[in-house]
Amino acid sequence: MTQRYPQMALHGLFVCLLLLVSPVQAQPTTTDETEALKQQVLELNRDLLILEEELLYPANSQVAVYLSLDVGEYFALDAVKLKLDDEFVASELYTPKQVDALMRGGIQKLYLGNIKSGQHEISAFFTGIGPQGQPYKRAASVTVDKTTAPLVLELRIVDSTSKLQPVFDIKQWEL
Repeated sequence: MTQRYPQMALHGLFVCLLLLVSPVQAQPTTTDETEALKQQVLELNRDLLILEEELLYPANSQVAVYLSLDVGEYFALDAVKLKLDDEFVASELYTPKQVDALMRGGIQKLYLGNIKSGQHEISAFFTGIGPQGQPYKRAASVTVDKTTAPLVLELRIVDSTSKLQPVFDIKQWEL
């Protein structure tokens, strides 16, 4: 509930700034003026979203988890669940379009939240279709030491041609 107040304040600020940027005019605007106004609104919206993220997820407590795929031969992704210190914080069921986008190099932000400094256990559970077309469930886990710097993790699913199996791991990004 406390997170709603900064969000409502930001939305109110957005409306006020929008009114300042676009004063009411009696005459219709030209296409160039309309396009310039649209661009200003888009830039303002981007800036407000960045400000909202900084307010809700300060760097000293921020944790972000992303998902990437480099598979195709040994694993077809169906779902991912993310657990942070014995609490499920995110889960995702994937459509064929989403899997295709990930396989073409996309990275999905799976979770963004706040945690205290100290040690934390992150676990990811992957389900899909395995090498012989059978249902396949695997997990990856890592213990991280959260400092005052933002914590960024990547859940990676990679085909291992030497093992003829998919490999699931969690990589911590260095910022």
